[in-house]
Amino acid sequence: MSADPTSFANTHECFTRHLHLDLNVDFNRSILTGHAIHQVQVADEAEAVREVIFDTKHLVIHSVRWSADTSDDQASFQTADYHLGEPHPKFGRALHVRLPQELPGGSQYRVRIDYETTPASSALQFLTPDQTAGKQHPYLFTQCQAIHARTMVPCQDTPGAPKPLKALMSALSTGQRDVAAADGKGPGSTIYEFAQRTTMPSYLLALVVGNLEGREIGPRSTVWTEPEVVEAAAWEFVDTEKFISTAEALLTPYQWGRYDLLVVPPSFPFGGMENPCLTFVTPTLLAGDRSLVDVVAHEIAHSWTGNLVTTKDWSSFWLNEGWTVFVERKILGRLHGEATRQFSAILGWKELETAVAYFGPKHPFTALLPDLTNEDPDDAFSTIPYEKGFNLLFYLENHLGGPSVFEPYMKAYIRNFAGQSIDAEQWKSFLYYYMNEYHPAGEEEAKRLLDQVDWHAWLHGPGMPPVTPQFDQTLMKDCESLAQRWHEAAQAETDSLSFGPDDIVHFTTDQKSVLLELLRDDDPFPHSIIEAMDKAYQFSGVRNAEIRFRWQMLCLRATYTAIFPHVVTFVLEQGRMKFVRPLYRSLYTTNAEGAQLARDTFSRNKKIYHPIAAAQLEKDLDLV
Repeated sequence: MSADPTSFANTHECFTRHLHLDLNVDFNRSILTGHAIHQVQVADEAEAVREVIFDTKHLVIHSVRWSADTSDDQASFQTADYHLGEPHPKFGRALHVRLPQELPGGSQYRVRIDYETTPASSALQFLTPDQTAGKQHPYLFTQCQAIHARTMVPCQDTPGAPKPLKALMSALSTGQRDVAAADGKGPGSTIYEFAQRTTMPSYLLALVVGNLEGREIGPRSTVWTEPEVVEAAAWEFVDTEKFISTAEALLTPYQWGRYDLLVVPPSFPFGGMENPCLTFVTPTLLAGDRSLVDVVAHEIAHSWTGNLVTTKDWSSFWLNEGWTVFVERKILGRLHGEATRQFSAILGWKELETAVAYFGPKHPFTALLPDLTNEDPDDAFSTIPYEKGFNLLFYLENHLGGPSVFEPYMKAYIRNFAGQSIDAEQWKSFLYYYMNEYHPAGEEEAKRLLDQVDWHAWLHGPGMPPVTPQFDQTLMKDCESLAQRWHEAAQAETDSLSFGPDDIVHFTTDQKSVLLELLRDDDPFPHSIIEAMDKAYQFSGVRNAEIRFRWQMLCLRATYTAIFPHVVTFVLEQGRMKFVRPLYRSLYTTNAEGAQLARDTFSRNKKIYHPIAAAQLEKDLDLV
């Protein structure tokens, strides 16, 4: 029985201490071929163990061997009995490896699995040359969070089993001349070797193969992308080192060595993915004015909260994301001022309200600790663990005495759990321990304050948080004032509207986003008002993805059909789920024309989206 309801792995009995991958990228067949070697340890507290279980999905297993020799000797491997369990529609198939003898607690052994992926492997997206910026070379990138690593590697696919990694990759050379492979796999291939010595969970496995070029943007950072985009990317992310050094001052020294960025092709389904040493980021961040690079602060914060201290299972996902949003906003506060930090929190609160409204306030997925038994974590994915988790930490910081009390605790939390996977109970126990030991008002007062927290409502209650935060409204006032003017104009049904570009000339991107959120909160606007807004602010021509998205959502709420072509253009330009899923859903629910357009657009272009995004969009549009 696995401790993680989304995994078959018997990690309570034995777990991977080290993973060695030797893979070949086959662009012709859109698969990976090769083998994985797991160095497995029997848990100290376990009785004699005869079986190890791995997660697989959409993999072809060719052979399984084992060895009691934990050196690199390949000759010592012997054939092992194995069988695949019954397929589960969400979790794949368990790979049961039967050992020829019982092994006692603490012993170690190796398991070698020769296998290949299939075109159905959802962690992999192969792009044809036409789908890249350069139009000359194929491209591959991966996305393993949450439970997609099992479609790329047979592994214990649970965040509760972190391990170091060594990888040998063979791939088609994209150079101007053929490169002979050292291992005889054929001309035109290049072998790459990589070792990750810091432990990490399976969902952080990552691979990219393509025509990539790098530009140094800091003492420990390079941005990588296709040559056609690299200069724009280097300019956009030049301040990355400021984020890293600010995070180090807040927490502990950065432990991963390099912090590089990869700007992936537009089909990437997320804003960023915190793959250790090489964060993947969406090209929708390339606004040309550095207005969206704060996403990098979020991904850098993951180097501590998520990568270094990891959730034990996906029910406690907020320990990754809520903590990371909290640290991200701490970084922004130190760089841009406390008002900026709190205004970002206001925008997050609005997004939380939207997410809760989408699921429904009683839906179990709106709890901070949802029960994911027999659930695919992708189906539960939303901003709730991000923003509800942030608000719990924001509330605790203020309730316990402010930053002077809470920030030293943040450092202690990272130091105490570095390299471990934990659950919410361990987090809470350490919070009590730390505050009882170090709270400036003493143990009795610390316990009194902590006992006042409605832990059940915060962690297990559905819907919005039990406490509504009081955020600094400094940057909010202008947004509310301008939104109110538009609401009054709509109610008056006047054609003489005194609005113009100067209304928002000094607004930040976040302020424009909040303005559009406030406008969308009210009843749908008459089309004449929508047209007047666009005339005043030229929102339909904006390239900034965050503004563009919110403007289109506002128009779709009003069933403003003139926006339909702009929506189609946007959802075909990129595949970021934050944008494409709400836009497709909103277009689908406007009217019969919009519903048909949404379905037709997706059906004709399904292949441009990452498999993770495509699967969710099919559900959104009632196509499955």
